[in-house]
Amino acid sequence: MNNIQEILAYNKSFVETKEYEKYTAGKFPTKKMVIITCMDTRLVEMLPKAMNLKNGDVKIIKNAGAIISQPFGSVMRSVLVAIYELGADEVLVVGHTECGMASLHAETMIGHMVERGVSEEVMSTLENSGIRLQKWLRGFDSVEEGVKHTVEVIKKHPLLPPNVPVHGMVIDSATGELDLVAEGYGQQASL
Repeated sequence: MNNIQEILAYNKSFVETKEYEKYTAGKFPTKKMVIITCMDTRLVEMLPKAMNLKNGDVKIIKNAGAIISQPFGSVMRSVLVAIYELGADEVLVVGHTECGMASLHAETMIGHMVERGVSEEVMSTLENSGIRLQKWLRGFDSVEEGVKHTVEVIKKHPLLPPNVPVHGMVIDSATGELDLVAEGYGQQASL
């Protein structure tokens, strides 16, 4: 049985036995918060448990490194949707220790792309079209600095309401300990 077959078999039982009932929640976050965090597998269950979050408390956006690299990309759009359409009034960026983005090297990843079948012609076309893969695929040297950078991108976004606090934390991926690296209360402008 492959992964998809396993998922569908389990899901059939999940629905038939009404396991979903214990996860019932509304679409609006009860804690009125949106969290941007990393897609790291260690955080799937640890992050909500370490923060005492249950289903329906917050909106969680996951991507590589909890980084907003494009101020008008899909992650920032999701933050704005959470604020303007879904009732969030606070933003939290959560990076983590031992993040793979801290060791990401664009040249290595580009090499893996070519090894897996992306042609040199495609790479050349992208480069000649102004897409700088070296910049787009860059990681960061410090998780704390990566979090602070993303906090600043959000805070300075022209479409963010001035009264929305933006915070940053780093979670220890082994213990769940949280370290506040950017506190947003009192830093937002008043209306």
